[in-house]
Amino acid sequence: PQVLDTGFATRCNNDHGISPDGTQLVISDQSQEEHRSLVYIVPIGGGAPRRITQKSPSYWHGWSPDGKTLAFVGERNGDFDIYVIPASGGEEKQLTTAKGLDDGPEYSPDGKYIYFNSERTGHMQIWRMRADGSEQEQITFGEENDWFPHISPDGQLMVFVTFDASVKGHPENKDVMLRMMTLKDKKITVLAKLFGGQGTMNVPSWSPDGKQFAFVSYQLAPSGSTGK
Repeated sequence: PQVLDTGFATRCNNDHGISPDGTQLVISDQSQEEHRSLVYIVPIGGGAPRRITQKSPSYWHGWSPDGKTLAFVGERNGDFDIYVIPASGGEEKQLTTAKGLDDGPEYSPDGKYIYFNSERTGHMQIWRMRADGSEQEQITFGEENDWFPHISPDGQLMVFVTFDASVKGHPENKDVMLRMMTLKDKKITVLAKLFGGQGTMNVPSWSPDGKQFAFVSYQLAPSGSTGK
């Protein structure tokens, strides 16, 4: 592994990703302004961060296929909602207004939709909307809590993380499932059961050819272990 130089941004969280053209890296960093997350862009090889969001906290999750727009989650006035903002910087635009947490926005490969997770029905489920925020519709309807939808490069599949119905939020150190939906017929299959949670698959992780995707599984170190 190689450590990238991100300048003053030294408290990056796991909400980061690569631009569609592969030249830039977007990061969410908590080193500035009362340690509340802000979104920045740096060159793919590292360098000085360029600030994108002016308000905090803001957590990046999606980059439009044309590279012009970022989708992120922001807490404003006590509510977490989905926002978009030009990748060049500028004014943010709020797309969701439902009470409760909306999170994990990611564009479909054709740029027409944004998929996200929302607890507006009482527990966390996957939703989607048009890229302008219109036509918000529910995609999953199970009893479990579904988080962080990621659409395959061909637009046919969606992978996501599922927590037990008893779990609130997306904490670490939980038994979770990686599940996949065929978007045409909404059929869901379980790909893996693992120990993880926070950070397992928060942001886009499909390979460009759509043959695989990356995720994180972990285990607790024995009591008293130094981790070495």
